[in-house]
Amino acid sequence: MSLLRYGYVTGPILGVLWAFVMATTLAVLLSFTTGEAFRPGLWGCLVLGALVGLAAPENRVGWLLAVGAAVLGVALSYTPVSPIHVADTVGLGGHLAAGVGFGVGLAWPVMVMMAGAARGALNRHEWEEAVIRFLTGFGYIFFTAIVAIPFYVMVMTSLKTQGELIANPLDFSIDLSQGWDLFRSYSELFRDFNFGQYMWTSFYVSVLTVFITLAFSIPGAYAVARLKFRGQKSLSRSILLIYMVPMIVLALPIYIVFSMTGLRNSITGIVMIYPVTTIPVALYMLQGYFRGLPGEVEEAGLMDGLNRLQVIWKITLPLSLPALASVSLYVFMIAWNEFLLAFMLLDDPSKFTLTRGIASLNSSEIPRQHLMAGAVIATVPVMALFLGLEKFMTRGLTAGSVKG
Repeated sequence: MSLLRYGYVTGPILGVLWAFVMATTLAVLLSFTTGEAFRPGLWGCLVLGALVGLAAPENRVGWLLAVGAAVLGVALSYTPVSPIHVADTVGLGGHLAAGVGFGVGLAWPVMVMMAGAARGALNRHEWEEAVIRFLTGFGYIFFTAIVAIPFYVMVMTSLKTQGELIANPLDFSIDLSQGWDLFRSYSELFRDFNFGQYMWTSFYVSVLTVFITLAFSIPGAYAVARLKFRGQKSLSRSILLIYMVPMIVLALPIYIVFSMTGLRNSITGIVMIYPVTTIPVALYMLQGYFRGLPGEVEEAGLMDGLNRLQVIWKITLPLSLPALASVSLYVFMIAWNEFLLAFMLLDDPSKFTLTRGIASLNSSEIPRQHLMAGAVIATVPVMALFLGLEKFMTRGLTAGSVKG
């Protein structure tokens, strides 16, 4: 371990490791965007990674190292020791993209990792700082890839024709010359598969689920958080037990009961059963927020002549708007994305929710790009809603964590 704590040892090791990370990332990225074959090269990564890692400690001219690595990356891309092997059909542009991208993507992060480190002996702080920076960069790339690659494949597949998918299923590049014709799968979904109705049904059901959930969870959470009664602590701790029961366990009983009562294959039945999955988590989230509100404000309202319901309506709820908005958004996303109950209870296409409608596209008679287009339609609205309100949602969920 003591041998590793030298800049001329730690630098090359981190450089080689980062070279493999960058070569793999760029190879996947270029393959997806161009449809050509790119793959990481072992010897090129070893050579360039070690050289850059050796030059990174005490480097004062970062841009020069990046330029040198880029030039070497381009030059080696034509040799057997290329860090990124390029297919013979790829032209100069592909070689430049691979070489320059690899060189800059290797040199700059390695210099950041080794910033402040000497070529000689490193103290514990310097060595750990370099390793942590490497792990941080690797984590960003790894988890971004996990999220981005499936979504990218889904979007690109939705823009393909059936002939293109049959000719090369792994070609995820895009032909912009087709113009608006790229979105033909989406227009066909709304024209031929009634996806507009599916979206409206999902929106309608999700909004009703939010209102029903809040109607039950607000008084329930307030009672658990504020009122004193026997079994209060046990009830508070057991709220999530219902949520922890897998819905698949309850699927058969729900199906039987809904069939016997005539609620199966109806929007009313869906609206009745969805809150069962959302009320427990809403109760749990709101009770924590209510506990964080200052009780003195409510006591002052009671002393001024307000009854308990008036205190809740005029004092507690206005103070809880951030939490209520956060819970509403969370419940909306649960209802919008719910599939199991909709798949089990709905058979009439005129009453399908969006997720149930997408499941109906999973057929050998329907082109695969339509299924992917349906998945994009279901994902993008709720993703945009979440990303747009993420800060507000986080603030609402954490505002009650500090009492007073």
